[in-house]
Amino acid sequence: MTRPDTAEAPRADKRFGQNFLHDRRVIDRIVAAIAPRPDDCIVEIGPGEGALTAPLLDAGARVTALELDTRMLPGLERRFGDSANARILHADALATDLATLYPDAGTIRLVGNLPYNISTPLLFHVLRFAGIVTDMHFMLQREVVARMCAAPGGKEYGRLTVALAAQARVEALFDVAPGAFRPAPKVTSTVVRLRPAMPEIPLQAPERLDALLRAAFAKRRKTLSNALAGVCTAAELETCGIDPRARAETVPVTDWIRLANHLARG
Repeated sequence: MTRPDTAEAPRADKRFGQNFLHDRRVIDRIVAAIAPRPDDCIVEIGPGEGALTAPLLDAGARVTALELDTRMLPGLERRFGDSANARILHADALATDLATLYPDAGTIRLVGNLPYNISTPLLFHVLRFAGIVTDMHFMLQREVVARMCAAPGGKEYGRLTVALAAQARVEALFDVAPGAFRPAPKVTSTVVRLRPAMPEIPLQAPERLDALLRAAFAKRRKTLSNALAGVCTAAELETCGIDPRARAETVPVTDWIRLANHLARG
């Protein structure tokens, strides 16, 4: 068992978007959703005070915790430094090559209470490693999860929705009230599960898809023929069954993938 840390913990720092999870019932529910197994190779992003780190280690998982805030490191080392399965790294998750953390493992699992201020960039970063990831369990602002799971046609449907759906199945699990955190945020959070998976049409050109989505959703009020001028032609849109007069938010994920693959083939 990991030992509790009796030293006074640092206060949450707004620079890091910190809200420390402390509600035991919520922690237990998240760990049950993750269902850690002995010798799982888990990368935890932003462990904070170690609320999730401890039960993951108690389940026998191997945990590499990436913590950017140097103030948190002494407490994490005190709690978990003696565990053979724990590794505490001072690291920026946005700049970390996740493939190097468990070079001998076939796959890794990702876990984290993601800071609200960088949650979207982090999601795009971890997508780069979808090929070696079994699953991801993150806690995010509820509005971000709504965008992740959105259907075409609404304002929540956007670049993030399509990029995720092109490489993973996204499942919102349950909401977490502000009172579960210290300090309490002004928003409700949601725990979400992502499992890398090929969609109906396999994505062959992720870089081309990202370029399309950046251009199209930057000008989402314009028709695609205008928003994508210089990126693709109206004829290319029509070849892929997409109406050039449509707007980006109405185009299904499979059509975006079909267009990206077509353009990549030249």
